[in-house]
Order: sequence, then structure tokens, then C-alpha cells
Amino acid sequence: MADPITLSLIQAVLEWENPLKNRRNFEEIFKELPKTDLLILPELFTTGFTMNVTDNYETMNGPSVSWMSEMAAKYNAALCGSLIIKDGEGYFNRLLFVSPEGLLGQYDKRHLFRMGDEHKNYTTGKDRVVIYYNGWRILPQICYDVRFPVWSRNRGDYDLMINVANWPASRQHVWTTLLAARAIENQCYVVGLNRVGVDGTGLDHCGNTMLVDYNGRTIKSIGYGEEGHFTETIDLREQNEFKEIFPAYLDADEFITPLTPLKPGGDVWGSSPESPLNSP
Repeated sequence: MADPITLSLIQAVLEWENPLKNRRNFEEIFKELPKTDLLILPELFTTGFTMNVTDNYETMNGPSVSWMSEMAAKYNAALCGSLIIKDGEGYFNRLLFVSPEGLLGQYDKRHLFRMGDEHKNYTTGKDRVVIYYNGWRILPQICYDVRFPVWSRNRGDYDLMINVANWPASRQHVWTTLLAARAIENQCYVVGLNRVGVDGTGLDHCGNTMLVDYNGRTIKSIGYGEEGHFTETIDLREQNEFKEIFPAYLDADEFITPLTPLKPGGDVWGSSPESPLNSP
């Protein structure tokens, strides 16, 4: 059984298309936090939700990925958040999960927000990913993904879902409702980590960052439009005990998508023996 895990959720204003300033702002916030196992940053935390990918992309060898590795090592904690990454000919909204030892996993956003033309500027991710960290199985998701329960269906292969977002204030009720729904139907802890403030297009963001338990109850949250952060510990034993008492997952329907691997668990990264990182 995995030990409890301590999460630090950071709800911040993002400076539009200004990676250096955003990194420096987060560095100041990190100094305020207690000891933690995992630091969680918003979607596109270096730029905001820009469609100007050609002027703002980085590579996997770029300064922000290096910075993530440096911060993870400095605070002896994993760090996750998404960036604009150019990989080959594609531009990806890519969530990186970096442990103190280095890159542990990555996930490219599957559901691109067509109402904001994301699908015209970014490349669609193809792989469902589960990341192993400190004995926890973590499913990364990005913003619009939360609307699609087939993609996030728990097949008995994860314990915690993390969704990082730039979610607009006009749809705050949808955000909070969907986070609770994903937690209830998948009987797992859910993190919804959103930004706040007005971006370079004039769009306001609600915040409403939440940590939700396997019963859909909010453990802790940050309010509408407020900058802030909190650190909280969650216990896998409590979740598993609840699932033993109320094993609704045993009656769940199987959903198969064109991108769903036939092997159980999807594509797995991290410190599991089955991990691609541990393969030759």
C-alpha cells in the first residue's frame, strides 16, 4: 500500500506569453510552501492559453523543462504542469511530470478546445498515460479533457486524476460539476488546478481550484478569482477502504475508443516495473 501523498496546488495569475516572468513568479510561491511531494501548476503555465504557438513554443531541451527539473530537485518534490512543446513537426499542449530524479512522464492533450481554435494550432495527443509516483498511479488530464468521461474512465489502473486548466469564468459551474462527477464515477481522488486573471485575449478565468475525494466531496479549494495555494495530504488507504465497502467499479461498463489500447492500463510511465522508462 502506498504511503499518503502531499500535494501543493497553486492557483496563479499567468503573465501573457512571458515564460521568464511566470517561472520567477512560481519560484517565489514555492518558497512559501511547506514540505510537499508534488507541486501542481496550471495548463500552459509559462504563457497562458495562447494560440500563437510558433512564437512561444519550447522544446524538450528548452529552458522551462530544465527549470522544472531544477525546481523538482531543489524542493525534492515532483512538479507537473503543461507547456507548448514542439516535437517533430507538431506543437503539443504537453503536461510534463518531473520528479526530483528527472522526467517521469508526459501527456499530450487529447481533446483540443475547438471553440478557441486549439485544434487548428496544436497537434492532438494520442496516448492515454498513467504515471507511477511514490506508489500512486496518476492519470494526467488537461482542461477540456474533463468533459469526456470515456477518456478518463478508471479501468482499475489509477488512484488520482490531475486536471490542469485555463478554465474561463463564464463556465465555472461546469468546471466544478465535472470535477465532482469524474471523482464519483471513477471512485478516485481528483485535482482540478485552474488559473485566475484575464489573459491576453481578454478572457477571464475563474480559478475554483479543487481537491475532491472519491465520493465527490471537496476536501479543499481556492475561491473564485483568487490567487492562492494550499497543501494537503491524501491517503490511498481511505479510498481503497471506501471502494471495498461500495464497489460500484465492479459494475462499470467498458468503454473502448479507437485510441484505447487492448492491454489493461493504457500507456504507463514512471516507477513501475511495466514502465517504458524501465524497458531496454
